[in-house]
Amino acid sequence: MIFQPVLHPVLLVLLCAPLVFLAVRAIVRPKARGGVGPGIWAVRLGMIIVVFAMLLRPGIPGGTSQSLATETDIIIVVDTTASIVAEDWEGDKPRLEGVRADVQSVVDEYPGARFSLITFDASAQQRLPLTTDASALISALDVLRPEVTDQSRGSSISIANRMLTDALTSAAEAAPERSRMVFYLGDGEQTASKDPESFQSAAKYVDGGTVLGYGTTDGGPMRKTTGATGVEGEYIQYQGQPALSVFDEGNLQKISEQLGVTYQHRTADAEITLPAAPTSTTDYSDSGEVGNVIELYWVLALVLIALVAVEVSRATMLVVRMRSFAAPRPPKQSGGEA
Repeated sequence: MIFQPVLHPVLLVLLCAPLVFLAVRAIVRPKARGGVGPGIWAVRLGMIIVVFAMLLRPGIPGGTSQSLATETDIIIVVDTTASIVAEDWEGDKPRLEGVRADVQSVVDEYPGARFSLITFDASAQQRLPLTTDASALISALDVLRPEVTDQSRGSSISIANRMLTDALTSAAEAAPERSRMVFYLGDGEQTASKDPESFQSAAKYVDGGTVLGYGTTDGGPMRKTTGATGVEGEYIQYQGQPALSVFDEGNLQKISEQLGVTYQHRTADAEITLPAAPTSTTDYSDSGEVGNVIELYWVLALVLIALVAVEVSRATMLVVRMRSFAAPRPPKQSGGEA
């Protein structure tokens, strides 16, 4: 038996001792019972003792489980240009929904890895440094919005190249024993006037990953976005018609070749295929077993419920009895004249 008290045991004793003293005093001294029988005070004493035991959080060792640790740094690069909300994912949904779902799949595939998030539109930003807190990555994606439409001046699909290279270099220098993976998520649409840069400078630090492409050849309309209100109701117009964003698979394949990773076009009706983690990933046997504790507070909770039920039953009986005493009695009928 082991204990994991919610407070220091001394504090628990100080909190419960006065209540125990009052209950024991009422059981021993009839004058201190307040008209309540010793049996009810014994029930109340039992409730105090049970609550004290629950606060100690008793348990027994057991329930061992195995953990898997992925000794890998994963950098996720996400396109946040206006085209990322083009509505051609699963029919007429924004592509960003597919991006979010696929990043969640990446997180699930590599438990224990460290994640970093870089986004790019007119400029590149590191939204999240390397961290094992996968929930922080998901939260960052949940609030992610594309660039403000009125401020868009064209963007390059490779504008995050230098930031990615710097992030990979820093990770390699800080922890050379860890492997590094890159996941690039975008539509490949180059709207800047100049040709995109090459990602080959980052390739020497990359041990695996995938370029994930979103969009259709028919294209999807895009709604306007603002920094304050997010997505507006009207669509971006071009020559009097809704502007369409068409993904460029050729550009995405070039990026995958430059990084030395695989390419995959994503659609809502197809399962994502992710590469195996590099060989530095530990398996279940290597990561060992972590001993858990089987907590027993729920057993004490059942006992407490039973004791409370006794107290409630007594209180209910007293209320019913008091109401019967308070109810007016019908007047006695006098006998009639002979």
